[in-house]
Amino acid sequence: MSKTITPEACPCGGASLAACCGPFIEGSILPPTAEALMRSRYTAYSLKNEPYLLATWHPSTRPTEPIVDEKEPIRWLGLEVKSALRLRQRKVNSPDDPDSDTVEFVARFKVGGRAHRLHEVSRFLREPDPDTGAPRWYYVDGSFPE
Repeated sequence: MSKTITPEACPCGGASLAACCGPFIEGSILPPTAEALMRSRYTAYSLKNEPYLLATWHPSTRPTEPIVDEKEPIRWLGLEVKSALRLRQRKVNSPDDPDSDTVEFVARFKVGGRAHRLHEVSRFLREPDPDTGAPRWYYVDGSFPE
């Protein structure tokens, strides 16, 4: 999954990449929660790390076409996790299912000097890894609230 970790701040808002999302992206440990996976996927987008993004995408919804364009002049600016909705949805939608979760977030980015926001409610599933059998979180899909 391979992009070198440096001592800079983590793009997801953590103190340092090496102590936050870096170990997930390098594959040394699995994200323990859906939110940790979502944060590491945001970081992977900011690093243009397509192998990690594909590896953490659920096989049933994983795209077959490229998802990262190395030439696209996108600059990720910040991430805000909206945990209140996540907690409320967990109680209403799946109180007895610890293997599914939702995370609402707003990611800010710039393309060609114009600022944009991506507001998404992402769905995640925890399933056994096909290679190791260890339980791991996968991104399934997302919806875009108005």
